[in-house]
Order: sequence, then structure tokens, then C-alpha cells
Amino acid sequence: MSTALLNETALGEAAMSRGSAILDALPLAVLLIAGGGAIRHANPAAEELFGTGAQMLAKLGLARIVAPCGGVVAIVEQVRHNGQTMFEYGVELDLPRAGAACVVDVGAAPLEHEPNLVVLTFAVRTVAEQLGRHLQQRDSGRSNAAMAAKLAHEVRNPLSGIRGAAQLLESGAGEADKALARMIRDESDRIAALIDRMEFFGDESVAEASAPLNVHELLDHVQLVAKSGFASDAEIKTEYDPSLPLVDGNRDELIQAFLNLFKNAAEALPVNGGVIAVSTRYEHGLRVEHGLRSGGAGRRRVHLPIAIRVEDNGAGIAGELRERMFEPFVTGKSGGTGLGLALVAKIVADHGGVVDVESESANTVFRVLLPAAEQGSAAP
Repeated sequence: MSTALLNETALGEAAMSRGSAILDALPLAVLLIAGGGAIRHANPAAEELFGTGAQMLAKLGLARIVAPCGGVVAIVEQVRHNGQTMFEYGVELDLPRAGAACVVDVGAAPLEHEPNLVVLTFAVRTVAEQLGRHLQQRDSGRSNAAMAAKLAHEVRNPLSGIRGAAQLLESGAGEADKALARMIRDESDRIAALIDRMEFFGDESVAEASAPLNVHELLDHVQLVAKSGFASDAEIKTEYDPSLPLVDGNRDELIQAFLNLFKNAAEALPVNGGVIAVSTRYEHGLRVEHGLRSGGAGRRRVHLPIAIRVEDNGAGIAGELRERMFEPFVTGKSGGTGLGLALVAKIVADHGGVVDVESESANTVFRVLLPAAEQGSAAP
């Protein structure tokens, strides 16, 4: 082989190496596709998306990892044939190896100096769309909270009068009328309890009792309470990231939020074989715009690296309910008040975080994203 050819080969390999390094640095999932759907290269984001390593992806090939979504394969072949960049938005991608499904935006482009190679990108829409939706719900929820607090205040005074009148009637009534008076009193107490819960939505006392907290200690406490009561028949599995930093928060309120998530999961479990899986992990690069609490001004970007997942193997949540389940008084349970998950969303939002949900048949995952404490050691 001539010296010129050797130099050209070396330069080509160096260029390919630099190109691979660039692809590996991208947060977008990228595959380099050769003829026949062979996968020449997969960056770390693609390995995470498809739930397996680059070597296994290369062994399987494109058709197998995106099956049964044959549209992705067709896009690649069309780009290879026409030599033009293509985009397909809102593609439902089933990921059996990763054990999940998601909606992605697919981009495909020919490689300029290698016409047989196609660069294929996958932009997962699920997280961004859910965060956007829940951030909007959080902002509108605060307005609703103020209205609910005012309404609760206006109702409480006449309700106390009704209850007092019922007690007076009961003291001088016959047995038949006493039963009616007791019913009025009991219903007044029930409405008063509901008002107490509504008033919590207007409370912004988190900052007053905020302190660095170990999330794992908090979750262990919630697990103990759950196993001693409403989740006594369930199997609870935990998988914690030991490097997780502390969070700044109100311990009592966060316990209440996670108790509600555990209770929601427990109520969804099958009669036999019910499992609640709780896991934590550190997620890099996720930032949201957060409105400051009352007394502050403006908005700021907040990093939410602490992810806590509460997953159950129940029947899943209907799509129409899933879109509104963090709103007050929205419930799919008979006799439910629809305040449990709304309270979770309110508490998490007050801590500067976000909660979202993913649900399929026989699987529901609630994910809470929280900011780390500004100064704090790792949680054991």
C-alpha cells in the first residue's frame, strides 16, 4: 500500500473517530445506519433509549430494535434513495427491550461523504411534553388554590351556624327528628373536613419549615407506614442511587405526598401478586422554569436532578383521566375526593419540583423530580 493511500486511510479513520466523539456527546439519541439496516454506531443516548449497549444494537440491526414500527426503516431507505433529509413527528415507538413505549420525533439525513450511511436521530417527546403540561397546570393551579382558599373561608362561617343549629334542634327533638339533626351535623362535619383540605392548597408554608432531607430515609419511613396499613399485602421493592444528594424540603409535607403516591399505587394493585417498586436516580441536564413563591420576584431556571419513581403493576390509567389526574376533584375511584394526587402536585410544586405519570396496561409510574439542596452531602 502506498504512503499516500496509508495517509488517506489514517485521515479517514481519524475523521470517523472525531465524528463518533461528537455523536457521543449529543443528548439526542443517534444511530448511524448502513445498508440493510445495519447499525454502524450508536451513541450513549441511543443505548439508554433502546435499553441495551452499542454492540447488541449492532448485532440486532435497525429493523429488530424498532419493530413493529416499520415506518422508521422506510424513512431510512427513502433518505438513502433520495439523498434528502426527512423528519417524521409524533412517531409511536415500541421499545420491548427497554420495557417501555414512547413518542419520538425522528430525523434522518444522508452522510455527505458516505452516501450509503444515514444518520438517524430520535428526540423523545414524552418528558418535554409532560413537563410542559404539568408546569402549566402548576401555574394555573396556584390561581385555583387562591380561589379555593377564599371560597373555603366564605363557606366556613355559615357552615358553623348550620352545625350549631342542628345541635340545638337535636337537644329538643324527638327520636325521629334527632336522627335528621344528627345527619345534618355529620354532613356539616364532612364538608368542614373537605374545606380543611381545600385550604391547604392555598398554604405556602413550605419555606418556613424547610431543611436538608435524606430522600431515602424519608422513603423508608413512608414504606414502613404503608406496610403497616394500606399496603400490608403488597410487595415493595426498592432500588436507590446511593450517590443521591440531599433535598431542601418540609419533611412532613413530602411524607404526605409520597404516602399519597404509595396509597394510589396500593389501591391499583391486583388482588394477588401486587408489587410497588420505588427507585431513585440522579438525572443530569433537566432544567425547568420555576416561578418564585410569594415574596419573590420573577422566574428562574431550576435544575431537577433528583428523580423518584413509584411504580405499580396495576391495571393502568385510562388516557382521558391521565391528562387531568393532578387537577383537584378529578378521580377515577368510586367515592374518591380527587384531592390526593392534586395534593401531591401542589406539595411537589411548592418544593420547586414536578410530578408526572406514565401509564400502560398493567403498569403505572409516577415520577417526582426535585432540586438538590444547594449544599448537602450524598444520601446513604
